Amino acid sequence: MLESSFVNRRRTTLAASADSIGTLEGEARRRGVPLTAVLAEAVDEKADSIRAARRPRVGIGRSEDGRAAADVTAEPIARPPT
Repeated sequence: MLESSFVNRRRTTLAASADSIGTLEGEARRRGVPLTAVLAEAVDEKADSIRAARRPRVGIGRSEDGRAAADVTAEPIARPPT
């Protein structure tokens, strides 16, 4: 499965702290995979989180009574205690 995941990969140079690289090297050893596999996974996860964060958060809705959303949200949720 690792072989198929590297079909469309690009090589690049990485600069990171020795501590971070050491942690990832240890993880690669633990899994029995090359360091490049762990690095590729980390880069893919980061890219996925960046893409997810910049997706538009737009919703389409319609009120049944014709009131604007601002009117509805401006109403208090509960009455103050008497």
